[in-house]
Amino acid sequence: MENYTSIKISQLAEEDRPREKLLLKGKAVLTDAELIAILIGSGTPAMSAVDLSRLILQSVDHDLSRLSRLSIQDLKKFKGIGEAKAISIVAAMELGRRRKEAEPIKKQKITCSQDIYQIMKPELYDEVVEHFFLILLSRSNQVIKKVRISQGGTAGTVVDSKVIFKVALEHLASSIILVHNHPSGNLKPSQQDIRLTERLVKAGRELDLPVLDHVIFADDGYFSFADEGMI
Repeated sequence: MENYTSIKISQLAEEDRPREKLLLKGKAVLTDAELIAILIGSGTPAMSAVDLSRLILQSVDHDLSRLSRLSIQDLKKFKGIGEAKAISIVAAMELGRRRKEAEPIKKQKITCSQDIYQIMKPELYDEVVEHFFLILLSRSNQVIKKVRISQGGTAGTVVDSKVIFKVALEHLASSIILVHNHPSGNLKPSQQDIRLTERLVKAGRELDLPVLDHVIFADDGYFSFADEGMI
């Protein structure tokens, strides 16, 4: 059997090169298209696995976050991508998301809105529907727990203020932070967001359970009611 190290990458068929390239030079030198090509294994009679992978990446402007949002049905629209190959891509993207989620959060104390944004990334990054979360804090602003209060569609989610304060009181929280995402990426708070925040801030004062901030989360940034002087 010929040793891998004696094979020149240029001598290999293009769709076989990514595997050999990884063996010869390591995973870090592979392009995104080459890594995806390894996942799908083969292309079509007219297009190599690498070219097919490039086509898929072009459809999402080479944005891996957008790629991770494609469903199996979305991927099957590409000629040469059947259900098995689509499942391989979706599974790999999900593993990447879980790896990010499993990384320990270095800072568990809230000192500013940026801390809130970073702490909520594992829950809200790449989400395509709206979620409403509650961050429960101790007297020293240490995070006690993150709790999903509700989940909705792409345009909104229903929030019950009674549930919010029931959860906070059950966990003996000293203060709370509200967080919800806008899948559209629009960071401007809606009138509903503003009214909800005002109502919850008022209820929190009456219960001696202050609402410190309400953060609107998007993949590329956030809006903080506290930073904008709206709390």
